[in-house]
Amino acid sequence: MLLVIFIITTTPIVNDLDVDLPAAAKRPKDPKSTVKYVTVESSGHMYLNKDEVDLASLQEKLVGMRLEEPDLNVVIRGSAKTKYQNIVNVMDVLQQANVGKVNLATEPYPDGAAKKE
Repeated sequence: MLLVIFIITTTPIVNDLDVDLPAAAKRPKDPKSTVKYVTVESSGHMYLNKDEVDLASLQEKLVGMRLEEPDLNVVIRGSAKTKYQNIVNVMDVLQQANVGKVNLATEPYPDGAAKKE
């Protein structure tokens, strides 16, 4: 079994043929999309990156960001003590602003295992 894994994971030595390949124009790499953060504190205060916002201004700013960057990526950072409804409200605003890439930030448990209650 070990030999099979070794054979599969090692790069075989290949004698390539000398081929005169055609030239092509270089294609610039797509710039990495920047990540925007929406932080929801346990008090209910919200921030877009570091600017405090309410739901209406959050939606307005996100729509503007989507016009500049169609592939907008947003991470929601909510305190563990934040009311669930506040996170749902933010997710509704993100959906209305047509933000397709949304992630929830979490912290791993110290032992790496799932919490059992």
